[in-house]
Amino acid sequence: VQLQASGGGLVQPGGYLRLSCAASGFTLQHYAVGWFRQTPGKEREWVSCSTRGIGSTFYTDPVKGLFTISRDNDKNTVYLQMNSLKPEDTAVYYCAAEDNRVCTIASEMDYWGQGTLVTVSS
Repeated sequence: VQLQASGGGLVQPGGYLRLSCAASGFTLQHYAVGWFRQTPGKEREWVSCSTRGIGSTFYTDPVKGLFTISRDNDKNTVYLQMNSLKPEDTAVYYCAAEDNRVCTIASEMDYWGQGTLVTVSS
């Protein structure tokens, strides 16, 4: 059972990235899937959630209208499209899956990806 996060990198302010979270050993469609991010010295922050089933989406206020979470059930993968990136979006991004209808809190997530670093800088 594994989640593999990828897609991070260095991007200029205003640029975009798409993160991927690929699952193996279980079916992501049966889980709520969230993206979190963390910077040094700070707690892990929830960014977005795609609910189990119909895949309703939720976002933290700073990324609403800028980030989009989506699923490809055939590929057993969840994506986070990040547009109009800002320096304050710089963080290690983690995907996580919870055996629940919705994402709750980080400590309740059942599986975690290894993190992928996003750096927004000119």
